[in-house]
Amino acid sequence: MNGRSPAQVYAFVVGGTLVIAGIIGFFYSAAFDSPGKVHDVFGVLSVNGWHNVVHIVTGALGLLSLGYAASRAYALGLGVVYIAIAVWGFIIGNHESILGFIPVNTEDSVLHAIIGVTGLAAYAVTPAGPEPATAPPAPAGS
Repeated sequence: MNGRSPAQVYAFVVGGTLVIAGIIGFFYSAAFDSPGKVHDVFGVLSVNGWHNVVHIVTGALGLLSLGYAASRAYALGLGVVYIAIAVWGFIIGNHESILGFIPVNTEDSVLHAIIGVTGLAAYAVTPAGPEPATAPPAPAGS
């Protein structure tokens, strides 16, 4: 992604990964009842239909936010939200549910913390405005 800001790379990579994770999650559990039938993706990450939808929606937002300012806002917003969700998950404990219907376990909370911290980092290292384009050098003899 030559010439892309860290926030744009974050929006593309994390957004795409979350969409794919949400789709894969439906192969493990597509139940939407509350708290839903929970299964562990790859034996590690707890999911149900609601958790999968959250991943797809937050990932799609990233893929729709590939512009310079939009990706920076996405990195900040997702970073703050996912850190809050990670803290919430750590507080309520392993194999519980956020809002009573989105399952989380310790591994989910660690992953949410990583997504959140990297989002804040991508936001922090991406300048508020894009680098000004430099004009190409004038041809010799002009």
